[in-house]
Amino acid sequence: MTQENYQNKFPIFKKTILKNNFANADAVVAHLKAKIDAHPVATFISTFDHYAHTKSLPNGNVPEDVLDTKNLIFCFGADLSIVEMLAVRPRSFGIMEYPDKIIITFLEAPAPMPQQTMSTWIGELE
Repeated sequence: MTQENYQNKFPIFKKTILKNNFANADAVVAHLKAKIDAHPVATFISTFDHYAHTKSLPNGNVPEDVLDTKNLIFCFGADLSIVEMLAVRPRSFGIMEYPDKIIITFLEAPAPMPQQTMSTWIGELE
C-alpha cells in the first residue's frame, strides 16, 4: 500500500491487487462490506456505482480499460462532540477495476482507530 498526496492536499492511500482472489470490483466490495458489518463501530451506508453514473453523463470520462468503479461508503462515527467531524465523514473506499487488476483508494482518516482499521482491511487484500 502506498500513501500519496492527491492534488498536493488530500492524503490518500492506494493499493493495487491482481485479480487472483477477487474476480471483479463487486467481489472486493462484498469482502470489504463483510468487514464493515463485522466491526463493532463501523456502519455500512451504501455502495455508489460511480462507473454507471459517470458513463451516463454527456461528458463523462471513463478510460476504455476501466471495467467498473464503485465507492463503498461507511462510517466509524462514534463521536459527535464537534461539528467539524461531520466534514470528514463518512468514509469511502474507491474501487476501480481493470482487466488485470483492481485498485483500492481511501482518504486518510482524522482519527487513529478508523485509519488503522481501514489500513488493515486493505493491507490484507491480495
